[in-house]
Amino acid sequence: MVIPLYDENPLKWPVPPFVTWGLIAVNLLVFLVVSANSDSDVQLILDSFGAIPSAVFHHTATGSWCPPELTLVTSMFLHNGWGHILGNMIYLWVFGDDIEEAIGPLRFLLFYFLSGIVATLAYCALHPHSTTPLVGASGAIAGVLAAYLLLRPCAKVAVLLFRVVVRIRAYWVIGGWVILQLYLSVSGADDGVAYAAHVGGLAAGAVLFLLLRPATVDLFECIEEPDPAVGGYWGGRGTPPPLGDDRPPSGEIAESPRQYL
Repeated sequence: MVIPLYDENPLKWPVPPFVTWGLIAVNLLVFLVVSANSDSDVQLILDSFGAIPSAVFHHTATGSWCPPELTLVTSMFLHNGWGHILGNMIYLWVFGDDIEEAIGPLRFLLFYFLSGIVATLAYCALHPHSTTPLVGASGAIAGVLAAYLLLRPCAKVAVLLFRVVVRIRAYWVIGGWVILQLYLSVSGADDGVAYAAHVGGLAAGAVLFLLLRPATVDLFECIEEPDPAVGGYWGGRGTPPPLGDDRPPSGEIAESPRQYL
């Protein structure tokens, strides 16, 4: 299992990502409040505020006072167990702040909700008569991952890989996840995970990010590791050394080059 821990400069923001933090806080608060109820009450809450495809398309009645259309939003704040909530919030913590910084807090909030709504509708469209409630923020977070892949595909991400922390490029981390979702969605895997919603969120996130990003935000920004012998960044970042001069600055020992996947 690959679990992202943080990307480059995880605690350095021009402006703190208050929207990302707020979404994480609300999700955790709702989960704790819902979990404090009995199992039967928890199921009642999930049935009432989860997105039920047959109810969304008005094939059946829910018996809940919550309109089916509103469950497209409320379902994004419900999770089924600690593994579900923690997995989603870790991904939002690692990748959400970069997208919020790129497009601004208000646009990011719109982007997040629209990605989640489209993801849920994609699942409902493929299972229009299902009476099983769909819950979780995975669709919205899939949109965030698609945006990150468009924005910073070459950024290094620290991940927990089989109990070992390694740093690999974002396109390996996210790209591998995307391929897995596509495969499981096409193969019709039946393990209780709404892979179609993930695919819908990915598609929505890619389109929405292209539409919402300011003109000053470049796509496919590849951030390189600083070269200690130069004091800057290769690839157009910093000042390259004079041709033929590969000596390190005075008093410093040249480090061996490092490669990252």
